[in-house]
Amino acid sequence: MIRKYLTKLLDWNNNPRRKPLMVWGARQVGKTYLIKNLFADVYYPGHYLRIDCSSDSSFTKYALENADLEKILKFISVNYDIQVGKDTLLFFDEVQECLPVVSLLKQFCELHREIPVIATGSLVRTRIKRKTTQRGKFAKRDFLFPVGKINQLDVYPLTFDEFLMNYKPNLYDEVRSSFENGNDLGDLHQTCLSVFNEYVAIGGMPEVVEAYIEESNIKNPNALNEARSILKDIYSDYLDDMSLYQASPEAVIRSKAIFENIYGQLNKENKNFKCSNIEKNSKTRDMVAPIDWLTTARVVAKCSELKEKVSVPLVSSNESLFRLYLSDIGIYSLQSNLNSTEFAASLYGEFSGYFYENYLATELVARGFKLFYWKGKRDSELEFVVEINGRVVPFDIKKNKGSLKSLSEFRNHNKKEVAIKVSSGRYGYDKENMIINIPFYYVSFFLDTLQKGEINVGE
Repeated sequence: MIRKYLTKLLDWNNNPRRKPLMVWGARQVGKTYLIKNLFADVYYPGHYLRIDCSSDSSFTKYALENADLEKILKFISVNYDIQVGKDTLLFFDEVQECLPVVSLLKQFCELHREIPVIATGSLVRTRIKRKTTQRGKFAKRDFLFPVGKINQLDVYPLTFDEFLMNYKPNLYDEVRSSFENGNDLGDLHQTCLSVFNEYVAIGGMPEVVEAYIEESNIKNPNALNEARSILKDIYSDYLDDMSLYQASPEAVIRSKAIFENIYGQLNKENKNFKCSNIEKNSKTRDMVAPIDWLTTARVVAKCSELKEKVSVPLVSSNESLFRLYLSDIGIYSLQSNLNSTEFAASLYGEFSGYFYENYLATELVARGFKLFYWKGKRDSELEFVVEINGRVVPFDIKKNKGSLKSLSEFRNHNKKEVAIKVSSGRYGYDKENMIINIPFYYVSFFLDTLQKGEINVGE
């Protein structure tokens, strides 16, 4: 399976000033596959060591008892019969089970920077936060995060362009070429919308995508069901993980309730998070810790409110008003409880607008954009607003054409800049209204250019 992150790994590997690399990411997003199969097996064949901290009890026990890097390196050399040096990649996986490895990255940077080192795992941030915020007799003072001594890489589920390059590589080439040349996709427009809706149905979890592609390639009519059965297992795993590294049983119960209620929260007129929908008579402060766990674990993304006049840097106008999105559009689709027949029909038609909203949230987050939405007077709102090089770029999501009412209201309060309308419509630029029309299947490519600070159309 192709992942765009491989380019970033190669850039890191070839950088003469590289530091140990910490790879962050939620469960099942493909971190181990990326590093082992796509990177280590190809670029360090026969010259890398993967230590799984969740299963290698001898290493974990030794690392917990020894904080000295030279002793750790000697232990590795003797016990794994490997000569550790500049040509040997050390890959520490599942490091949430052995946090001293994270602290050791500082020593690797200062004493043995020539050794390529990668550490990864799920829920690492939640474990670190829990350990460093404990109080009283259970406090742990021996953990030091290697601030300034590591490079970092965030990994997310496959974005639509990654899904497309794995599922329909020839179509991917056509879509990318058309976008880069500033062209409409022509006769392939409806075909690509149908493929995009397949992505909305199954999401970007690598194992789910792989199963769907394999079953689709052999013309299995139950390909969607096969993929969704795997997605259900991942969904259950996410719920099980919520019992880990939280402060209280109440926080665990609330985090599960919040997670399972996100589709319901978004699928209503006022999409803002509402505590009473989770737990009767609860207050926002009761939900702070579980929401923090969910966002830190990267299974949920928080979108903050902006009001009327927007200034940069973007700062929420009210911390108590926000929305929550799921980190994978497939999980969102699963949570909708649409049955297989309804999903199959949607693949060739349209989902409701909330699906596309959560989809755009995942694409923005995967590229490092912080999520904000805009509220005007009465019912005027824009789903997302991003900041790029000091410019404020509003996004308006429409299933089809839709009106410009909310955008007009936004421009009554803010400088008239290029706006982005995301819909099932065709690609183009409305010069009079300064609106770039981006079809759903172009979003990934457009955000890649926006991430670089470029807005090519209409300049």
